[in-house]
Amino acid sequence: MFEYDVCIVGTGRVGLPLALSLIESGQKVTGVDLDENLRNSVNGGTMPFHEPGYDELVASKQLQIQPKPDDAVPNSAAVIITVGTPLHNHIETDLSQIQKVLSGLGDHFRKGQLIILRSTVAPGTTSYVKKWIERNTDFTVGKDLFLSFCPERIAEGVAYTELRSLPQICGAEDDTSRDMAGDLFANLAPEIMKTNFITAELVKLFNNISRYINFAVANQFALIADNFGANIYETRMLANHDYPRCNLAMPGFTAGTCLRKDFGMINEWSPYPDMLLSAWKMNEFTPAMLVDQLMKRTKIHDSKVAVLGFTFKQDTDDIRDSLVPKLCRYIERQLPMELRVTDHHLSDPILEPSAPEPIKNWAVSDALDGVDCVFVATNHTGYKDVLVELGKKHPEAWVADIWNVGGTDQIYYQAGILAGEKVNQ
Repeated sequence: MFEYDVCIVGTGRVGLPLALSLIESGQKVTGVDLDENLRNSVNGGTMPFHEPGYDELVASKQLQIQPKPDDAVPNSAAVIITVGTPLHNHIETDLSQIQKVLSGLGDHFRKGQLIILRSTVAPGTTSYVKKWIERNTDFTVGKDLFLSFCPERIAEGVAYTELRSLPQICGAEDDTSRDMAGDLFANLAPEIMKTNFITAELVKLFNNISRYINFAVANQFALIADNFGANIYETRMLANHDYPRCNLAMPGFTAGTCLRKDFGMINEWSPYPDMLLSAWKMNEFTPAMLVDQLMKRTKIHDSKVAVLGFTFKQDTDDIRDSLVPKLCRYIERQLPMELRVTDHHLSDPILEPSAPEPIKNWAVSDALDGVDCVFVATNHTGYKDVLVELGKKHPEAWVADIWNVGGTDQIYYQAGILAGEKVNQ
């Protein structure tokens, strides 16, 4: 009846690894995506972004992505939607991308199909999709068309492993939808766990928000420790060491398209201040904190400043919802003589949507030449060696290293410490 087992609508960092893993498991998969550059890359056999484990699979060209749903969706037994679900500016879930996709797909749904929503969504979104389908098509969910929310919970950079190692949640309001979704993901996941729409939606949000809160506590403790003249890394080590009831996280920039926004999908339904909103405030304050605390030690005005890393996460090329642009704006408020950004995982220039113009991506050696201050914004592999070289050439340069890349167990230090050089504090 159907030519394809699965059609993935939205073949980005969530949809593409899933499509390729399903192909490897023996499924016949196609995709739909509006991004012409992404389509050309995948259809030509090249990964459009860094995600280990998939180069050979995409090179086989078994996956071909279409620009429109006209042929792909009607000829697929299952349709998996993996489009973005951002927040509006005022802590309000933005359903526009889901609404746009539904409007584009509605005429192409066929009786007997399984529709899976996989994007991270606010509570009640899958029920909204059910009502939309039943209003705008001739199908009844659970009878003619089947619907399930099956959240992705992979971490970027380890998708290949985690798609086959993590349990898969399948949420639906009828047994047939739950069973069909479970049968599909049984090709990958070691365990299928079935529930209803709202519980499946909350599972994903709770996973992300709990991590977000843990990192906010770590960042709050980093600020408290520095204000008291204590070392956060030593304090954390002593607190965690062989103590069974404490697991303090490392401080750092808490960003990315899940952690930075998912708290709002629950918080928009409460008018009161709470720990979720406080966690957001702390994590969003961290870039300003680094600038402010470093200025207690040295000046940024009229100085040459370098920022190491621009992506939101270690060893990826993903800048979505990175906090580094925010860090750069706080640095620029101090009117440095020069601000140099470098990230070897990105091309030059860096195209960041919030920036008024493309950002020059300096070679790391040029970025650190004669520099006065360095902010380690992303903990990319190799940056410790870079900082050691900085210590040899410019021992007086100050470093803000919230990731502890230099291994000094200090957030703020002069680079000469890394090279065993004496510096004037």
